[in-house]
Amino acid sequence: MENHLDHPCCRNTGRPVIGIDEVGRGSLIGDVVTSAVCFLGPLPTGLADSKKISAKKRIVLDEAIRSCAHWSIGRASIEEIDSIGILAATLLAMKRAWMGLDADLRRDALVIIDGDKEPDIRADMEIMPRADQLCPTVSAASIVAKVHRDNAVIGLHNADGRYAWDRNKGYGTRDHFLAIEEHGPSPYHRRSFQPVRGMLRRK
Repeated sequence: MENHLDHPCCRNTGRPVIGIDEVGRGSLIGDVVTSAVCFLGPLPTGLADSKKISAKKRIVLDEAIRSCAHWSIGRASIEEIDSIGILAATLLAMKRAWMGLDADLRRDALVIIDGDKEPDIRADMEIMPRADQLCPTVSAASIVAKVHRDNAVIGLHNADGRYAWDRNKGYGTRDHFLAIEEHGPSPYHRRSFQPVRGMLRRK
């Protein structure tokens, strides 16, 4: 392993910091996506919560992050979300993102999780609400996860364009609700989420 005494993050730990964040927890469609990111050198400039920067800037930062960091994507499927619930599925996706990193890196690192619940991982872990705004490594994870999921949602939109997912990303906007009422749920909708669950009960 490299010398990490000058590791640049929000914690002066003298060791790697792995940031983990999720995207798509509140969406009505598709997988919930997480990312784990670890920098072993200088961070790209401009890192921030993915929700607070433009789509164009996210794409640029995503490329910069993936070119200079260790990173991994974790997902939990629609079926898993409907089976075990969105919270458990999100924590499972976080565990999968963490497991996707190199084992030596995982053993040595401090893991910072955005949120208030711990995934089932064996690590020195810090749970930090709003970490995507407070820790640049977690901000980077939020960007990588957001760009990955947005690309996946565009793929779903291209497969079924009735719900304007290219605009609403599967969230509960008025146009999305109206499209569900008109066309019914698609195969990509989470059956355990309202209003999809209520509509299925009425059938």
